[in-house]
Amino acid sequence: MQSFNNAQCITCMRMFLQVAFLTECFASVICVRRSNCFLIQQCGSPAFIIFSPDYVPLSDYTGSYKGDGIVNGTPEKVWECLKPVPNGLRVKWDNNVKRFEVLEQITEDISICRTVTPSAAMGIIAPRDFVDVILIKQYEDGSISSNATNTIHPSCAPQSGYVRGFNHPCGCICVPVSGEPNKTQVLTFFQTDLGGYLPRSVVDSFFPSSMAEFYSNLAKSVKSLKDF
Repeated sequence: MQSFNNAQCITCMRMFLQVAFLTECFASVICVRRSNCFLIQQCGSPAFIIFSPDYVPLSDYTGSYKGDGIVNGTPEKVWECLKPVPNGLRVKWDNNVKRFEVLEQITEDISICRTVTPSAAMGIIAPRDFVDVILIKQYEDGSISSNATNTIHPSCAPQSGYVRGFNHPCGCICVPVSGEPNKTQVLTFFQTDLGGYLPRSVVDSFFPSSMAEFYSNLAKSVKSLKDF
């Protein structure tokens, strides 16, 4: 059995508390009033809704976005594209993920990772990096979730050339669609403080378009996968 130091124990306890919080959020998606959102795409594959931060505050930080989409593909195939691993498929299709590094593997399901993002919004948003503790959780119904929140790690201080951003409790979950084994509901929660000094208008315009691109590119990536 692996022994943890005090810092690791605190990190794990915090992570499990965040997972409980996220699980409640995932379960409450269908309870959000449709009048309090703006529709990005209503039909096709995927179809999804992105919720404005003004209406869905998931924490004290107001930059909260919730996405709900149906992707053509089994949960296993969708997860293969989403899972946070170095040199995985995510860095190939997600334009907002340039590099993914595992700083420390605490348990089989819990790790501390660094994510590097490229510049965005025609260079207005400089490259960022994020350090998070991530928990991967699998459920009896076949759902798979990735749950994360910001943390610090002694091997990864802020670096020149990158603005250190902070992910508040966030994650995504792949849920089997009842009666349709080749479809997956993908729920996403983003609560990202980009750090630095950015006009609010830039942030507010970046996240909706970024999430729309996320779902579109995810669907393309899943479609390109061979059966496994």
